[in-house]
Amino acid sequence: MNLFLSFLLGWVLLVGAPAPAPASHAREPEIRALTFGFIKLTDMAPLAIALERGYFAEEGLSVTLEAQANWRILLDGVIAGTLQGAHMLAGQPLAATIGYGPQAHIVTPLSMDLNGNGITVSNEVWQMMRPHVPSMPDGRPAHPISAAALAPVVRAFREEGRRFDMGMVFPVSTHNYELRYWLAAGGLHPGLYAPHDASGQIGADVFLSVTPPPQMTAALEAGTISGYCVGEPWNQAAVQRGIGVAVITDYQIWADNPEKVFGLRADFAEAYPNTTRAILRALIRAAMWLDADDNANRRAAAEILSRSDYVGAETEVIAASMTGTFEYEPGDMRDVPDFNVFFRGYATYPFYSDAIWYLTQMRRWGQIPQAQTDQWYADIAASVYRPDIYSDAARSLIRDGLARPEDFPLDSDGFRPPVTLFDGIPYDGRAPNAYIDSLPLGLTGAQRVRDEAQDG
Repeated sequence: MNLFLSFLLGWVLLVGAPAPAPASHAREPEIRALTFGFIKLTDMAPLAIALERGYFAEEGLSVTLEAQANWRILLDGVIAGTLQGAHMLAGQPLAATIGYGPQAHIVTPLSMDLNGNGITVSNEVWQMMRPHVPSMPDGRPAHPISAAALAPVVRAFREEGRRFDMGMVFPVSTHNYELRYWLAAGGLHPGLYAPHDASGQIGADVFLSVTPPPQMTAALEAGTISGYCVGEPWNQAAVQRGIGVAVITDYQIWADNPEKVFGLRADFAEAYPNTTRAILRALIRAAMWLDADDNANRRAAAEILSRSDYVGAETEVIAASMTGTFEYEPGDMRDVPDFNVFFRGYATYPFYSDAIWYLTQMRRWGQIPQAQTDQWYADIAASVYRPDIYSDAARSLIRDGLARPEDFPLDSDGFRPPVTLFDGIPYDGRAPNAYIDSLPLGLTGAQRVRDEAQDG
C-alpha cells in the first residue's frame, strides 16, 4: 500500500496537478493576457515603463502594447474589446458614457499624468504675432503669451481672404478644450458644436480641425494649418526642425491640469476586479519611478520612449520637455520642471473635479447641447472617474510596502480645491454652472445652438 501511495503521489506531481491555493489566491488576476492601446505621445510613458521595468509581469500580467493610428480607432478598440484598456484622452470616457460619439460606459480608475501639452504656431504666424507680445528686459518674449496677440493675425488673414486654421487631436481631447480656452480668453471665437453640425466651427474666428499627433508637424510645414495644440514631443519637434514656435504650454494655462487617463470598459472592471487592481498597481509603480528622485529617471525613460514601437521620436526631442525644460523657439530654452508630472501632486488620482471641468467645456462649446444641473455633472463624473477602484489598488501597495500612505489622497471626497486658471477666472468643481456662466464666449445658462445661431 505504501508503494502504491508513493507511486500515486509521484504521478500527481509529474502531471502538475494543482496545489492547494495560497491565501492570496483570491487576489490573483482573473485573466492575465491583456492588450492595451496607446497613441505615440510622451505621456504614454507609464504603460511603456510598466512593461519594460517588469511591473506588469510582477503583478501577474502578460501585457502587449499596440500603437493606434488615431484616437477614434483606439476608442473603437476598447469598446469592441480588442483592447482591454488604453491610454485615453480625459474627455473620451466621459463623451462615450454620455453618448457624444460612440456610446459605451467607459471608466477611468487612474489619471496617467498632469500637463504635457503646448500650442505651436507657424513661423509666419509668429512673426506677425511677435510685435504684439511684451518683451522681458533681455529681449525674449514674456510668458504666458495671450491669444490677444494672435487676434491681429487672424484679422489680417481674413482681410486677405484666408481662413485661419489650427489643428487639435480629437473633438473631446484636452487639446481641443485647452486651445479653445486660450483662444476665447484672447477674444477669438473657436466655434460651436450643435446636434446638426459636429464640425465645431459655427461662428468661428479660428477654425479647428482634427489632425493626428504624429502628423502635426507635417501639416504645419505644408501650410495646411497655421498652428496646433498637441502633446509632446510634437511641439518640440516643430521647434527643433525650425518650422514653428511654441507660444504657450498647458501648464501655463492651468498649472497641474489633468491630461491623459487609463480607460477601460465598466463591465471589464466589474467582471475582473483583481485584474483591474493589478493593472493599476503596475501603472502606479511606473508613475512613481518616472517622478522618483526629482525626475532622475527621465533620461532613461526618454531613451525607452524613443523606440519605434513606442513614440518613435529622437531621444533628444523627447527629453527636451520630459527632463524639465521647454524650448519655445530655437535658443529660448526655459525651465519648466513640472511640464510632465506622472505621480507627485496626486497626479494618478482620478478626481471628480477634473472630470467636471471637461464636462463644463463640452457644455460651453455645444457638445452638451442643453443646460444640465450641478448634480448631473457630479453624477456623470462619479460614474466615469472611479477613485474607489484606485484607492483599493493604492492601499494594497501600501500594505505590501511598495508605497507610503502620504503618496495618496485616500481621505479625499474626490474634489480638488478651487483653482484659478491663467486668465484669472476661478474654477470650483462643486459649482459647474456658475463656472460656465463666468466664462467669456460660448454657451451659458440655458442657451442652445440652433441653425447656426446662438439662441437664448
